[in-house]
Amino acid sequence: MRPDSSPAPRRPAPAPPRPAGRLLVVSAAMGAGHDTVAAELVRRTRERGGDATVVDVLTLLPYGLGAGLRHFYRGSVRHFPWLYAALYRLFLRPGPGRRPGGTPLARLAGGRLSELAERTGADVVVPVFHLGAQLTGHLRARGLLSVPSAVLVIDFVPHRQWLHPGNDHYLCLTEEAARAARRDTGVPARACGPVVDPVFRAGAAGADRWRRLFDRHAPGRTPVLLASGAWGVASRPDATVRLLARHGFLPVVLCGANERLRRELSRVPGALALGWVTDMPGLLHAARALIDNAAGQTAVQALAAGLPVVGHRPIPGHGADGVRAMAALGVSEAAGDDTGLLAALRRLTPDGPARRARVAAGHALSRDDPVGLALRLARTACGPGPGRR
Repeated sequence: MRPDSSPAPRRPAPAPPRPAGRLLVVSAAMGAGHDTVAAELVRRTRERGGDATVVDVLTLLPYGLGAGLRHFYRGSVRHFPWLYAALYRLFLRPGPGRRPGGTPLARLAGGRLSELAERTGADVVVPVFHLGAQLTGHLRARGLLSVPSAVLVIDFVPHRQWLHPGNDHYLCLTEEAARAARRDTGVPARACGPVVDPVFRAGAAGADRWRRLFDRHAPGRTPVLLASGAWGVASRPDATVRLLARHGFLPVVLCGANERLRRELSRVPGALALGWVTDMPGLLHAARALIDNAAGQTAVQALAAGLPVVGHRPIPGHGADGVRAMAALGVSEAAGDDTGLLAALRRLTPDGPARRARVAAGHALSRDDPVGLALRLARTACGPGPGRR
């Protein structure tokens, strides 16, 4: 065999490219807001060429505690808001003074979360629910979680259970929230703005379909959305609906999964009560304002869509705190009574300077991508959490 006819040496197959990074996102099915944020983090990570896994921290708790906690919270905010308000003051309310914390409950899931972080090869753990933040802070402080934690606070006011000095970093909606996190934990914190799918800011193809529905239902009336969250929790929604209908608006109520609420409000003359909505971008672009009661994910989606937000009859605790914080930032208005609500809607629903100013303020909230911030933290952090340094 001639030398030049010998088979060429086989080259080793190229190693597969290392992903841009791996996130383990710790969420909770408490309503839909936390899971919506978690899903957007997954989308953005994969868009970068990385990967992400989402875990519901409630499923990591033993003895059915997670399901019990969810049912208790949903029942209290729906039927006994005074009870939730009392629990918020006891466990969650920001401010000084010793009060019970969530770490004893959270650490029951510690072993499972540490194993999951190892199994998924996570570079960083990102809690988007406060019990998850307590858990990662506890694990990092004791050297039981080998990768850093970057807590993404999705509330405008970070209450006590978001804050644990064992975490490596805090990513917050606003600079005011980041300042509070730094002050109360001693941990680095920065503002990144809301985590919202870019489709909400872009023109939505489904908006025309919603406009046609509004015109058929109530020709010539100005459509105004009323948010009640995924669980359909609202204070006196029938009174608000009747008020709006009497004054020339079309009240469009987002009842979420609360079918009973949808049936009740469907009987109110002039109202349009919706069940679970899958085309939120189109709906938000078709409406003229959002009446909000929780300062949650629907509110920040509305801001991204250029829809003015008016806080009215907020749910107690974090909802009331968030509504006040949004108004103080100038991204929304807070209406304390019916007169204030009507005045705000008459000022913000027509095109004009007031509406443009609110839209611009809402858009200005968007800052940095938390996925990029979290992955940069993973590349620079090492060793145990701040509690051990």
